[in-house]
Amino acid sequence: MIEQLWKEYAEKKDEQIRDQLIIACLPYVKSTAQRLSIYANSAQDTDDLINAGIIGLMDAIEKYDPSKGASFKSYAQHRIRGSIMDEIRSMDWVPYSTREKARKIEKIYAEFEHNGNKEPIEEEIASVLGMTLDQYYEILLEINRMSISLLDDIFHNDDEIAGDDDNSTDPEKELLMTETEALVGEAIEKLPEKERLVITLYYYEEMTMKDIGKVINVTESRVCQLHSSAILRLHAKLKHAGMGIRV
Repeated sequence: MIEQLWKEYAEKKDEQIRDQLIIACLPYVKSTAQRLSIYANSAQDTDDLINAGIIGLMDAIEKYDPSKGASFKSYAQHRIRGSIMDEIRSMDWVPYSTREKARKIEKIYAEFEHNGNKEPIEEEIASVLGMTLDQYYEILLEINRMSISLLDDIFHNDDEIAGDDDNSTDPEKELLMTETEALVGEAIEKLPEKERLVITLYYYEEMTMKDIGKVINVTESRVCQLHSSAILRLHAKLKHAGMGIRV
């Protein structure tokens, strides 16, 4: 239906057909905005992200080139997500104190990784930081909205859509991305079970934090905490493997 609507619009340039196409794509716009809202700050709400996604969709409708090989649906999804991510990045101001907290926690994970110790549990991290478990959980919630995650960019690589106008094949870049994905995959396998499940459901199955909470029977806030902890562990593991990842 979506592909046919775009073909009709491309032939007739009829605004009513364009509006039908936008309506047909709205469910994806909304689901993507809801999923990525965990990265938004307090000044942004889901409606802001949906509006950004619609702008990306309208851009896709006008710029899609079927000769590049991608379907309109794939190209539109790429543009929608990219526009939402740009909106989030434009407001990504994070207090220095939050970044410092993230660096401290990552450093602890890195020390465990470097010394070949078992994965530290949350109580151990809180103890090293000199705080209660509840205080540690609060920090994880702060960190969860800190920035666009490394993994989200890897799993939705912006260069992978053939329909993009300025996209060109770079074998060296593709090789680096393949190696990075392999390292990330290995690191994910070594995560504690619940953190690994959260990462898998969020990045591979593209579920929202709320839906993941229902699957593993915890609150949405707890899923966000597990997500933050997993990302910091992964950053430490990837740095140990020689990848320079900035938090």
